[in-house]
Amino acid sequence: LEDLQDAFDFSFKVHYVPGEDKTNDPQYVRQLQALQAKLQALDRQRREVLAQMQQLLGRSERLQEFLQQELGGWRERQQRACMGAPADTRLRPLETWFTELGQGLFQLLQLLRALGELRQKVTYERDPLKAETPLLERRLKEQLTYLLQRAFVVEQQPCMPNPCKRPLVLRTASKFSARARLLVRLHDRNHRMEAKIHMDRGPDPPVPCFSLPRRFRKFNILTSSSKTLLAGDSPQEGLVCDFQYLTLKEQKDSRSGKGSKGASEVGARPGGCGVRRRPVPRGAHGVTSRQGPLVVTEELHLITFTLAYAYCGLDSPQTSTLPFVIISNTNQLSSAWASVLWFNMLSSDPSNPKEQPFFSAPPAAPWPWLAEVLSWQFESVAERGLARDHLLMLAEKLFGET
Repeated sequence: LEDLQDAFDFSFKVHYVPGEDKTNDPQYVRQLQALQAKLQALDRQRREVLAQMQQLLGRSERLQEFLQQELGGWRERQQRACMGAPADTRLRPLETWFTELGQGLFQLLQLLRALGELRQKVTYERDPLKAETPLLERRLKEQLTYLLQRAFVVEQQPCMPNPCKRPLVLRTASKFSARARLLVRLHDRNHRMEAKIHMDRGPDPPVPCFSLPRRFRKFNILTSSSKTLLAGDSPQEGLVCDFQYLTLKEQKDSRSGKGSKGASEVGARPGGCGVRRRPVPRGAHGVTSRQGPLVVTEELHLITFTLAYAYCGLDSPQTSTLPFVIISNTNQLSSAWASVLWFNMLSSDPSNPKEQPFFSAPPAAPWPWLAEVLSWQFESVAERGLARDHLLMLAEKLFGET
């Protein structure tokens, strides 16, 4: 295309003489006809290039749909793995596919900008580059933004060093770690990529406790809350930000006066505001939890990673962890882990911040689902799941003989 354009530009400057009437000059007429043919060839080539780019963008949209299905499957496997299920949570295949698509889209963006430079040199009436290039660039940037936003994932959910096969339960003043990964391997040394983390951004979900508004506890993340994305041990391992040795400290409630109880203690005391757990009811259709004010082991918190990435004017992608529970005493571990299991077993959209007040009205769990999760638990620590007789015994304990 550039060669055709240079040939036309040269002929135009050499043979076309504006302002003079040379229609009676046969040689000049032939030169104008040849010049017109070159312009038509240039126009056809420009339209063909634009049509090919439109076709490639259509293919990339279909590829993105496929990648989102694969990524959704990986998220489900990761969620099940957090509950003890044996699942393959490797990211290498997804990272390869995301990277190939991302590189292709960035190359198309470079080509579009090259086309814009060609248009600056040579343009004409009804030039397709003038009308279609801005639309193609807008569509391409939308695809790149969508791809990068989905390509930023939490590879390792928040976990303490010795979780006893129980991630997503954190204890104040105890160290924990989390890791995010950008699945599109971008090797651009001119643009630094830094990830920042923050807790529970957005309004706290209010839960009533008699006439007093009940709020989730607030926490500060100690140690560094930002890291630069670095390549792994080899260039093929992509870009990761590994947050280690993080600790949480509860913010003091400014509304609590001297001698008063903070919001977290109100929820934690067995007799405070009627928050004692109800005994689990027995029935034939499923197991359910009580409704009412939340105890601290039913508060669900999120950590959000924000990637500062200003390349090509694209928006900064964000990703959030699965909701986790924060405890202050090891005696709360079992209750907190029960909340983690219940939420991940029944939540329709675990990554949605609106799901954080899940336990204000928790849904019932069908016994087959609960039985499967209990079997995963045994398999995660004993390397074998529960047999049918084992599950039948547990069902009789919960529901009685049926």
